[in-house]
Amino acid sequence: MKKLMNDETILEAYLSLWNNRRVLKGEEEPSKVLSELIRRELLDENAHPRARKPIHDKFHLSVNRVRESSLTNAEKTAIISAYHAVQERLLASK
Repeated sequence: MKKLMNDETILEAYLSLWNNRRVLKGEEEPSKVLSELIRRELLDENAHPRARKPIHDKFHLSVNRVRESSLTNAEKTAIISAYHAVQERLLASK
């Protein structure tokens, strides 16, 4: 599948969805940074362990947040594709 956007642009679009989410830009590839941020989000690692939601619930909430955002359709599609890829990896590893 041909990529329509570069990884840096997709990462910036993802970060624009969250008020207080920042990353240090270092030597990591933007695609790896994005995958790690999404992994943490889907596993609900930013929540207290007793308040964590299942991966499917987090995926649904996250995709809705992306869909309802003011991002371009290309950015939305790229981010939702990234969520799907990370979710598939997480579910396959269980």
